[in-house]
Amino acid sequence: MTCRHCGAHVSLPFVDLGSAPPSNAYLTEQTLGSPEKWYPLRVLTCERCWLVQTEDYAHHAELFPPDYAYFSSVSSTWLRHVGEYVDTMASRYDLGSTSLVVEVASNDGGLLQLVQARGIPCIGVEPTASTASAARTRGLQVIGEFFGEALGSRMADDGIAADLMVANNVLAHVPDPNDFVRGFARVLKPEGVVTFEFPHLLRLVEGNQFDTIYHEHFSYLSLTAVLEAFGRNGLTVFDVEELPTHGGSLRVFAQRSDTGRRAVTGAVARVREEELTAGMVARAFYESFQETAERVKNDFLAFLLDAKRTGQVVAAYGAAAKGNTLMNFAGVRSDLVRFVVDRSPAKQGKFMPGSRIPIVDEDRLRHDRPALVVILPWNLKAEIVEQIRYVRSWGGRFATAVPALEVIE
Repeated sequence: MTCRHCGAHVSLPFVDLGSAPPSNAYLTEQTLGSPEKWYPLRVLTCERCWLVQTEDYAHHAELFPPDYAYFSSVSSTWLRHVGEYVDTMASRYDLGSTSLVVEVASNDGGLLQLVQARGIPCIGVEPTASTASAARTRGLQVIGEFFGEALGSRMADDGIAADLMVANNVLAHVPDPNDFVRGFARVLKPEGVVTFEFPHLLRLVEGNQFDTIYHEHFSYLSLTAVLEAFGRNGLTVFDVEELPTHGGSLRVFAQRSDTGRRAVTGAVARVREEELTAGMVARAFYESFQETAERVKNDFLAFLLDAKRTGQVVAAYGAAAKGNTLMNFAGVRSDLVRFVVDRSPAKQGKFMPGSRIPIVDEDRLRHDRPALVVILPWNLKAEIVEQIRYVRSWGGRFATAVPALEVIE
């Protein structure tokens, strides 16, 4: 395998999670009778640029189909996050009616609707038809294509020049990061700014967050790797912020290398030094993660088997991609977890890929009254516990498996 950024030979293992279907390939009643496509889920590290990356087995269009089921606006925590972001960016960069905001991977328009409400012109780029359609119902302009240098050049030729570009939780999802980053350099105004948010690889390792690894995430990112990739493709990082989202993320601020004049803040050197101190440019940092993932998996499986032996009904909450990674790595099926509750109508009535556990609405939770509810999107634990606190009325308890097994009374 060659590195998708620098082209070097890649052989240093990071983690092998066996095999699984794409994490958002939810099944329907009709497709339950058909075979699923399972792909190896193996992640390696490039020792030249330190980009951590999955082996390639599926084309990105297969991983992000027209009926893509992830709608970001379902999460109230995420909506609060993007609301604070829009407020901060509008003030920091004096955005107004003569500005232009472009969001790449705009999903169902949860962020851009807030930009639009401020009277700031905006455009979304979103290749999945299901979420792009939802955004258009909000009156948003959406370009329904995968973003890269070619689309960025066409947008620039059409007179689109952005004061601010937004790319939240998408940098890890692109198979060719070089092409993707070059696209931003085409659309940005000479003094424009682009922000990228992505889960921080350092926090992933520290928090045993192996369940955030799935086929749709082609890369797992450190600031070290991002500085290298951006520098080669026309962007310069000038600031970085650490965020609590997704178990610990980075928000990287970048500008065009040829025209940007913003000074580089001390935060860039500070985060880079933290990564160096943690050993992120040495083999040992990456070689021990397999054992950590297997320990979490084994503890979770033992917990479910013990619940079954003692007659306790177990359900789960949140049909998230990370939950599919956990279920398939641990070999969990509906005999151990009876059903998964999810608020998204796009997922209800479907089945988890691989495990084929049914996805239901909250009425099923109230009807069956399970003794244990496993929260799969652990990063939203506080929000979910509050939302379904009525589980405690029948003596039910909550549990999470990552970063370590925890039972919440």
